[in-house]
Amino acid sequence: MGMHDKSLNILVIDPNRMRASIIEEGLREAGHHDVTLLTDMSNLMRQVVDADPDVIIMDLENPNRDVLEHAFQVSRAARRPIAMFVDRTDAAATEAAIDAGVSAYVVDGLKKERVKPILDMAIKRFNVIERMRQEIDAAKTELSERKQIDRAKGLLMRTRGLSEEEAYQLLRKTAMNQGRRIAQVAESLILAAGLLGGDPTK
Repeated sequence: MGMHDKSLNILVIDPNRMRASIIEEGLREAGHHDVTLLTDMSNLMRQVVDADPDVIIMDLENPNRDVLEHAFQVSRAARRPIAMFVDRTDAAATEAAIDAGVSAYVVDGLKKERVKPILDMAIKRFNVIERMRQEIDAAKTELSERKQIDRAKGLLMRTRGLSEEEAYQLLRKTAMNQGRRIAQVAESLILAAGLLGGDPTK
């Protein structure tokens, strides 16, 4: 289900029922009806996992350090867009919110008509950061695979007296024959050499 789907499953976490109803009303007027409300802050992580929402809105009027830290833990673990409303904050808390991956951290701004634009912004920002994170992960994987392939080539060049080109061709051919990726073949080779005590590249 895409994030642009109208029927987002939105979890509202708010110990204050009055304020929660402001958020709910704002969401309903924006066409979001799939809203779950959590007012009990104990066991938060467990409840969030059970609800498995697409987006989380947290409204913590005047949160103390503990409540905030708890909220940030949820934020780090959830990997979902999170909009957080607080009435007051300080620089340290704001920084902690950003570190914890809160997509929108709104101070003193809980008004019904602001709920939707802030929700949209949180989703947009989350998607941008998530895409960057995936690209970084992919680049890291590619880098470590390239290193593996280089090590495997080095092994073959030494143990079989091949040129670099021949070593690479051998890896490629083996990969094709086995229906595996070159990096996988390289990894197996390095492991095997390690078992045989023949990997001086360590």
